[in-house]
This record gives sequence, C-alpha cells and structure tokens, in this order.
Amino acid sequence: MSDIMERTIASLPGFLTGSYGKSANISPGFQHLIHCIGDCKSKQEEEKIMKKEIEILKHRLLQTDINKRQMREYLVRLIYCEMLGQDASFGYIHALKFVQQGTLLDKRVGYLAVTLFLHENHELIMLLINTIQKDLQSTNIVEVCIALTVVCKLINTEMIPAILPLVEEKLQHPKAIVRTKAVMALYQFYRKAPNLVQHIHDKFRKSLCDKDPGVMSASLNIYYDLIKSNPDDYSDMVSSLVDVFQQVIDKKLPSDYEYYRVPAPWLLIKLLKMMSVLGSDDE
Repeated sequence: MSDIMERTIASLPGFLTGSYGKSANISPGFQHLIHCIGDCKSKQEEEKIMKKEIEILKHRLLQTDINKRQMREYLVRLIYCEMLGQDASFGYIHALKFVQQGTLLDKRVGYLAVTLFLHENHELIMLLINTIQKDLQSTNIVEVCIALTVVCKLINTEMIPAILPLVEEKLQHPKAIVRTKAVMALYQFYRKAPNLVQHIHDKFRKSLCDKDPGVMSASLNIYYDLIKSNPDDYSDMVSSLVDVFQQVIDKKLPSDYEYYRVPAPWLLIKLLKMMSVLGSDDE
C-alpha cells in the first residue's frame, strides 16, 4: 500500500465526528478493520479482509434501526472498500439518502461518499440535483462550499442549466472561498459546455480583478483556455495580465503563496503562458 493511500485511509475516521486522530469516536469493529488493513502482508490477505467487510456491511445496511452515527461509520467503511477495489454499489443509495437529510456533519460524510462512488453520468445523479440546489441557497457557508465542490465533479452537460444560475450568483458572495469555488465550478462548466457560459464572460473578468488572490488565480484557468482557443478576442487583456504579474513579482500576495521564497511560482507560469499566447503574433 502506498504512503498516500495509508495517510488517506488513516484520515477517514475523522469524518465521523469532524475531528481527527485519537479523538475520533469509532466503533471497536471499525478500529479492528483499520488495524487489519494496516497489518496486511499481501494483496490476497487484504482482499480476504475486505470481502468479509463487504458482507458485514450488506447485512448491517439492511437493518431498519440504524442511527446517524452508525450510518456515518458505515459510509466511511464503504469508502474503504471502494478505495481498496471492492464493489460497494449496494451502498450508493444510502449515501444519497444521507446527503438529503441530517446535520452538516451528515451531509459532509454523505457528499464525500457520493463524490467518490458516482460519476457525472451515473443514473443516481438525478436524485441529487434538488439537494445540491437547496445547499447552494443555504446561508451556511460550509454547506455552500461542499455543494460547489460536488458540482465540479458530478454535474454533467444536461444538468448544467439547472445549476448554473445558482453558481453564477456565488461570484458575488462576500466570502472569498465561496467565490473561488464558484469560479472553479464555472470552469468545469466551460470545459463541458462552453456555449452555456458565454453570457457571463464579463463576470469572469471581474473575478480576474478580485481582491482575493485565490479567486483571481482560479479565474486564470478559464482565461487560459479562452485565450488558447481565440487569442485575438482577448488581446486587450495583456495590460491586466502584466499588472497581475508585477504584483506577484513584487510579493504583494500573502506569504501563503510563496514556495521556497519564490512568489506564487505556478501562478507566474500560468501568466507567462497566457502572455506568450497573446504575444505569439507580435513581430
């Protein structure tokens, strides 16, 4: 098992309580499963353990008296099974139901499971649309951010019109994290159906000038694709890109964007690529 996989598996129990480490309240059976997975000496031994776990979960999910804490644990255990190559499709509907009801913590676990279990063209996605729309209109910032994250992964071309107006509204949200995630969601929409987001190019430009560097850098992804497809339409952006480039070079961005004392290197690379495309026809 790779180091990344081991760290991912070790962190999953924290989703049960919103805490991490020893404080996560998990059942003895779940603790035993985690230890057994970590102690496996071969792939065959791991598969034997996970197949047994699948049978246990199939039986327990048929029970009618499951409380929310137990369901959170069962969903995380299903995630373990899927990550380790087992088919947990019998539990997909339970993840969907959990998203649609319960507390923020329940939604968090449910959405995590759904985004890992399903793909954008899965037949169950239709059952998720109303819940996503509701969460996008929530006053709770965390619910909005979770919904936007799910939108980036699970909304296909046919469903974009139902979600687009709500995502578009979030470009004006007072919280930068919401605006950033909205730009990222719109970028995914552009990649899937560019004709559906043509009308909001002016709002993309405002995002490029956003006072928060996270929002600004997220908007560069959209403009990089737009510039590559038709550089002549965006030749007037050179001065704006140069201004952003100069701000980065002058270290006007927060220190969080520095990498080994180099100011936002990935942002600089993106800006240089964009200016290179725009200036490719210059003599």
